[in-house]
Amino acid sequence: MTGLTPLLLLGCNASPSSQQPSAKDLPPPVNYGSVQAKKVKPFKIKPVATFDSPWALAFLPDQRMLVTEKPGHLWLVTATGQKTPVGGVPTVHFEGQGGLLFVATSPAFAQDRQVYLTYSEPGEGGDGLALARATLDLTGAQPMLRNLQVIWRQLPRGAGGQFGGYIAFSPDGRYLFLTSGERQRFTPAQDPDQALGKILRLTLDGKPAPGNPGAGKVGATSIGLIDPSENSGSAAKAAVRTVKIPAPNLTPAETWSTGHRNPYGLAFDAEGRLWETEMGPQGGDELNLIEPGRNYGWPIVSYGKNYDDTPIPSHAGNRKFQEPALYWTPVIAPAGLTFYNGRMFPEWQGSAFVGGLASTSLSRIAFDNGVPREADRWDMGARIRAVMAGPDGALWVLEDGSGGRLLRLTSQRAG
Repeated sequence: MTGLTPLLLLGCNASPSSQQPSAKDLPPPVNYGSVQAKKVKPFKIKPVATFDSPWALAFLPDQRMLVTEKPGHLWLVTATGQKTPVGGVPTVHFEGQGGLLFVATSPAFAQDRQVYLTYSEPGEGGDGLALARATLDLTGAQPMLRNLQVIWRQLPRGAGGQFGGYIAFSPDGRYLFLTSGERQRFTPAQDPDQALGKILRLTLDGKPAPGNPGAGKVGATSIGLIDPSENSGSAAKAAVRTVKIPAPNLTPAETWSTGHRNPYGLAFDAEGRLWETEMGPQGGDELNLIEPGRNYGWPIVSYGKNYDDTPIPSHAGNRKFQEPALYWTPVIAPAGLTFYNGRMFPEWQGSAFVGGLASTSLSRIAFDNGVPREADRWDMGARIRAVMAGPDGALWVLEDGSGGRLLRLTSQRAG
């Protein structure tokens, strides 16, 4: 497979413009951390429904939605806010940053009715990120997930938050990309034998995708496990215990990119380029252009610093690691990433939207000849957990926490 471009490896149908820069050709990143959020918004906000710690939403072909709640509930929701619980949801470990996380519908959902879920799965030694697939049955009195099967799981299990768990499908619908956070353990993000701190590229049934940078490779089955520490410096000196995982360890064959911290956004643009948002420590939130085999540096480099204020070397000048496309210091705590190509806001076609937890904001990312910049930031008055471009042309936003609302954002021009 050597010599193929990243987009041929993806099997994308999109044809990227020759003017779109690759990750290595992007200019040095700009810090947008000090951008002030605007109070006046160019859209109308309509509350649609309320949830207990909602995390993600996915649209069905009939414009109904699936919405996850971290405590372990899945809802079928109409555009007017009618909620129906979905049965057959797997058992999750709801604590801290863990619980029921992402939901996505199969690229061929109209034919196969398949739904994908990510969640913190309890088990021996702690919990770990799991990816499950099930069939959504809408024929009975209650919607149900049928024949649920875990198709990928993060091993070894252990302690720590920052699960990642975002899903994106390649534009041709053949492959699934999964973000796996480093669980606040830091050093495994650079360990090729552990899935922590990686973006994985899988087949739709959870196996390593052909054409990955490490295709055919297997990793060690004796893994060094540490408990979460206060910062990356102390993690390097933490006590390590050796645990066994089942053979074969397919992590090297699954890995698309490495060196990620807490990736909470993943989406393809119209050119077929894959973008990711991830949270830094104190500073250094990132928007990254994701390409195969690249190392994005965590925890060795960052535009942030440790929680005890000790510095971390920056990406600048270090050719071993890929710099972010842009970054935020102070942080916004990005959560959710979507590209907009609808008709309701024609002036925003091609823009990306990012939710902000710490900043209680919604940001618009514009692209100038393929280079991103934060063009707008609006004060939403609540922590924003997710944002999706809907099939109706509106933007749909989930607030975080107990009582988090589902909001529909429409043009001021709309009737």
